[in-house]
Amino acid sequence: MKSLNQIMKLGAVSAIALTAATASFAETKTLRLTHEEPADAFNSPTHACASVFANIVNADTNGSIDVQIYPSDQLGSNEEAVQMTMDDTIQAVLASTGSMATYYPNIDVLNLVFAYDHNAATYDVFDGEFGDALANDIETNLDGVEVLGFPDSGGFFAVTNSKRSIASAKDFDGVRIRTMTIPSHKIIINALNGEAYPLAWGEVYSGLQTGVIDGQMNPVPIIANANFAEVQDHLTLTNHLFSPYTMLLSGTFWDSLSDAEKRIIRYASESCVVASRGISRIIEASDRGLPTLKEKMEVVALTQEARDEFKALAQPAVIEHLANTLGDDGKALLQAFQASVAEANAKSYLD
Repeated sequence: MKSLNQIMKLGAVSAIALTAATASFAETKTLRLTHEEPADAFNSPTHACASVFANIVNADTNGSIDVQIYPSDQLGSNEEAVQMTMDDTIQAVLASTGSMATYYPNIDVLNLVFAYDHNAATYDVFDGEFGDALANDIETNLDGVEVLGFPDSGGFFAVTNSKRSIASAKDFDGVRIRTMTIPSHKIIINALNGEAYPLAWGEVYSGLQTGVIDGQMNPVPIIANANFAEVQDHLTLTNHLFSPYTMLLSGTFWDSLSDAEKRIIRYASESCVVASRGISRIIEASDRGLPTLKEKMEVVALTQEARDEFKALAQPAVIEHLANTLGDDGKALLQAFQASVAEANAKSYLD
């Protein structure tokens, strides 16, 4: 027997299919955009991005495009939404790296651990030549998509757990950390002496609550929004990964747009990325983020010595994994990524 949740999802997808079948008889083009975060633009960079995108498109097209947002995986899992976007069952998705990896293994190059020195470097990388190269490679390897950008999922990753404070690699010993199903994420945790435990996002809170897992890793805004402080005692600002969403648009939908509508979509998606970054930084610094988390959890910032230790353990393991699993195009993309990161890290943003 199907659960009520399953029935509701099936009903929503069926309604979308019916609407799509009759869309040609209406002047307004409906753009259904889904993501996996709650519908709270002030606590979720993902929903902030989606909301800004929808507001601009709906207003600037004067009603020729109607953006409808489906948060919290209302239409199915984030991974399923990537396929639905490729099929034009829905028109857009903010896809996590874990969801993208199923269809586009080259996304794994972004999991080069401890690559960045600061947030500004991440902006340069994805706004520059590498971001363009990544978008082109995705469009080449995935049928029927247009890449609109790489919104911030919340900034750098931190690690939480309920066992002990983590300030050095030995502190990871025996700590079971939830990861996405991406192999490189498992390799990172295992290289740091932890125990990687892949688990679906919807099961993470209960897994932490029941002790199936001891901890997890995510950006601070996601940690705060998911209320992990209720079931976790320690947070370490490892800053070991930066994992943006990929904003995908159905290629079929893109091809149906006028040049003017395409320009508006591009502008709206750029604004979406800016909004996601701004909200991420605000959450980190405000009572929605670290200041409040510090009242509920022990927060540790890695020393440079500890960061160097973590990097020496984990980065070679990830590079070896990527060398063994990526094809020639993926290896070329990795080299481009490393070069772009090195250039961005070397910049002085105070001049």
